Amino acid sequence: MDFSFSEEQEELREVVRSFLAAHSAEADVRRISEGGQGHDPQVWGRMAGELGLQGLAVPEEYGGAGFGYAELGIVFEEMGRALLCAPYFASVALAAEALLRSGDDLAAKDLLPGICAGTTVATLALTEEDGHWTEDGVRLTAARADDGWALSGLKTYVPDGHLADLLLVVARGEDGISLFAVDAAAPGLTRTRLPTLDQTREQARLEFAGTPARLIGQAGTAWPVVERTLATAGILLAAEQVGGAAATLATAVEYAKARVQYGRPIGSFQGIKHLCADLLTELESARSAAYGGLWALQSSDEQEIRVAAALAQVCCSEVFTRVAGGSIQVHGAIGFTWEHPAHLYFKRAKSAETLLGSPAHHRELLASALGL
Repeated sequence: MDFSFSEEQEELREVVRSFLAAHSAEADVRRISEGGQGHDPQVWGRMAGELGLQGLAVPEEYGGAGFGYAELGIVFEEMGRALLCAPYFASVALAAEALLRSGDDLAAKDLLPGICAGTTVATLALTEEDGHWTEDGVRLTAARADDGWALSGLKTYVPDGHLADLLLVVARGEDGISLFAVDAAAPGLTRTRLPTLDQTREQARLEFAGTPARLIGQAGTAWPVVERTLATAGILLAAEQVGGAAATLATAVEYAKARVQYGRPIGSFQGIKHLCADLLTELESARSAAYGGLWALQSSDEQEIRVAAALAQVCCSEVFTRVAGGSIQVHGAIGFTWEHPAHLYFKRAKSAETLLGSPAHHRELLASALGL
């Protein structure tokens, strides 16, 4: 299969890379992550207003640009390369995708335009205390109320949950698993920012106490929607991981060329050469898995998508961590310091490795998809 991109897609890559070079340099990443604000609202607005990134793969009828997942994957790859601090994954890969998959046309018309315009930050709240991205892990309850629905319970490890204007909450009711929209200002909702290993990606704990909510789609039919959303998000996260791994490996290679020991560049030593070569081989394998997932999303074969998503997460999660760790080894002592960006990529890698479930979880999903 040919995973190459078209000339127009490569032009998109260059535009996004140039934008991120100007607005997500190391100094910007450190300023935002250490400041605790989660993102730069001005940059977020320009991403939507000038580049249309939030609505890139959303159909035009909902306020988007109508492009495909291949273009969206390019954007995620470049954002991973730049360690962008923004609620893009939560808003686009999780929330927007869930709305598109819900089958609720009215809700999509009401809620997606704000996400596309950059005026609404959104996220998907699924995991609870056990951190499981599974149907059995959903214990937050939904009950019918006079004016709709009310939610009670807890969600945690929610990406950008304290920043979001719109929360799409997965809850269990008498009909089964359903999806609900909750306004950030709704009564009975308490949001708490969580300390995270990766300060470039925020997480939050959400508590619901009879919080009013709007049903998205039909009651009791949401779990297949959530599963497909997680598969899409897993592939897009894999693209982001490939971008991060490529950036940190490139930095390591450049350092190996420039750092001189015993009168010659350390890149000429066999140990360093072999390490970099092994990491490059793994990176290209991960890239193939991520790109294969993007191409699978272009099809309507749900089985193919499930397999591709699980494979991409198993491969790309572990490879990003190994490449980021290998980069620190190549840099030696300086790579262990807070002043060097290597640790920023390593923490992003470790956080992303379990963001949608551990590699072991995705191996189980892969085995299930293959009927093993």
